[in-house]
Amino acid sequence: MKNQKVALITGANRGIGFETAKQLGQKGIAVIIGARSKTAADEAAAKLIGQGISAFGLKLDVTNAEDRKAAATYINDNFGSLDILINNAGVAPKESLFVPKSSETAPEEFGYIFETNLFSIVYLTNELLPLIRKSNAGRIVNLSSILGSLTIHSQPESPIAAYRVLSYNASKAALNMFTIQLADELKESGIKVNSAHPGWVQTDLGGNEQAPMGIEDGAKTSVELALLGEEGPTGKFIHMGEELPW
Repeated sequence: MKNQKVALITGANRGIGFETAKQLGQKGIAVIIGARSKTAADEAAAKLIGQGISAFGLKLDVTNAEDRKAAATYINDNFGSLDILINNAGVAPKESLFVPKSSETAPEEFGYIFETNLFSIVYLTNELLPLIRKSNAGRIVNLSSILGSLTIHSQPESPIAAYRVLSYNASKAALNMFTIQLADELKESGIKVNSAHPGWVQTDLGGNEQAPMGIEDGAKTSVELALLGEEGPTGKFIHMGEELPW
């Protein structure tokens, strides 16, 4: 464990988060599985342990301040530092991500989406940043979406025009701004911060039937950004090795 890198993946008990933890674990990284309940976290960790992966379950509701503080304490006490933080946990509107909606968006929907997709990520990252600074090669990956691209949405014939759900898309655009500004703030530290677009993946959020990408491919961008070398990019928006426009 002494020389083993440590990664925390939020929302990692299923979907892209679990697959990301699996792929990192297969590369010899110790993975901390963050999930809203300790039971879900431990069950997911047990599956990975059964595959020979060093995995640990952690109760982490990212919207809960006490859970965020407890996560920092747990990592400090058990590992001393954190090499990789993958802010994977996120939510979509409870109604649908596939029905365009802007002016009629309810305040409650904005609150629900932004609390998880932006504010909790900022707060958790800030809580864990002292531990990431202790790493020799800290990496922060924010799970964004191409639906947060202002450039692509503003195109006259935008390929994502059918998915203009303001609450979700705006939360991802705001998350991208956090990526840009945090990367600039940390540019002298060696810590790299990037946004990842996983693709349209077969998950509960992405739609199991419509989505063209499997879970394995959906995790690849996060894993790649988590393992960037010294010359790798920072402050970028990436999908499968290619830079996307903000």
